[in-house]
Amino acid sequence: MTESLAVILGSAFEKSIPEALDMQPVEIATDWGNQKLYKTTVAGNRDVYAIIRHGVPHHLLPSQINYRAQAAALHNINCGALLINSSVGVLDPDLPLYKPMLLTDLIMPENRLPDGSTCTMFKDPSENQGHLVLNEGLFSKELASQVFDLDPETIYNPDRELVFVYAGGPRSKTSAENRMWAQLGGHVNSMTVAPEVVLANELEIPVSGLVVGHKYSVPGIDNPPEEDIKETLEQARSATENILLKFLQQGEPVEFGNHIYRY
Repeated sequence: MTESLAVILGSAFEKSIPEALDMQPVEIATDWGNQKLYKTTVAGNRDVYAIIRHGVPHHLLPSQINYRAQAAALHNINCGALLINSSVGVLDPDLPLYKPMLLTDLIMPENRLPDGSTCTMFKDPSENQGHLVLNEGLFSKELASQVFDLDPETIYNPDRELVFVYAGGPRSKTSAENRMWAQLGGHVNSMTVAPEVVLANELEIPVSGLVVGHKYSVPGIDNPPEEDIKETLEQARSATENILLKFLQQGEPVEFGNHIYRY
């Protein structure tokens, strides 16, 4: 089976990318429930897929997403490279808003899913279970380099460390929490991404994270009023849409850089 490519997208993309590529909905059955993906075939006869993480139309809070079903569906379609997108809060005032950035590392204070269970695909004992050993980290360096080469004029400095902080939500973060994340070395945060990255790695799927800041999560820095947040999210979508389309049309699978240690 030829390896496919996939993206995980926020609700801002629920129509734009599927319509641009004439992607059609498909239901993938998994042990964790059915998962809807959008599918098309691009030049070279490669199947490509998109997951809209909050559903179409948007109806799932971050705490209600079935992350295991998403990951299992990606495994079932033989995903050889996964690009995860998210609009994020920015913890470092030196970083720009509305500029695509590639994640290099992750802080997930507790390796847990929103329901409190351990963030793992190996919930019950099985022959396939094992320890995820991070030889290169959760984010594939080869895949990040490939994504950067798709649009080097647009993507922010790929040599800069960019640490993502998982703050599960569904509430927003307090000023004290944002100060803590920054002191721990975090640069951006959101309520998703981390479970998607960890579970995909457990299924030996190479992952890259392409994010864009739509607000500053820094105490003392003013942001747009709440009623303008929808507009900032639209600007964030516009900043990354072409890169995501190029990845689906031109991207290639990469080798998985970590490994699962099994006894």
